[in-house]
Amino acid sequence: MSRKEWLTIVGSAGAGLFVLVIFTLATPILKHPAKESAKGWSREGIRAAYVATQLREVDKTHASLILSYDVNNFTETDYRLAETSGVVIMSRLKSDGSLSQEEAIRLSYPVFLPARQHARLAIEIPGTLAWPVRDDSRYEEKLKEFVKQRLARVRGFVLFDEATHNQIDLPAVWPELAEQNRTGAGG
Repeated sequence: MSRKEWLTIVGSAGAGLFVLVIFTLATPILKHPAKESAKGWSREGIRAAYVATQLREVDKTHASLILSYDVNNFTETDYRLAETSGVVIMSRLKSDGSLSQEEAIRLSYPVFLPARQHARLAIEIPGTLAWPVRDDSRYEEKLKEFVKQRLARVRGFVLFDEATHNQIDLPAVWPELAEQNRTGAGG
């Protein structure tokens, strides 16, 4: 066997070994996203019910709309939610039910939810609002209009916990609130 043939054989074997190593290392990396997406989001263990709406003045030109929910943990596992734990909160749009992240929505505070118990959770939606003077005859009307504008296109909210793959639907009840306001104003 000539030196040239020997180098060709060794080079081919080296190239084959290199391709095998790359394929072996790349396969788990390529399969990981498929496993993650195949897992899906769990919607069964934790349920939420709307409690209240609050409008808080941040400064003279900004406000935070705070929506509070009671969350029930139906699982045997304690559950923690914090802003730093991979929590993503999205709006569910009225128009087509799609999810949107065009507004910065965040947890108001960390939540510890023991197994088989319930706790309070609040989300915060910041916005620009020139706060009316309390003496203004339209004070309440202006604040209600701000809340209405913030929630006009929203059917509800969805909280995704990337760490546990839990999904918590935060239902909307503001159409009922709007109806109560109309009924209360008319009666």
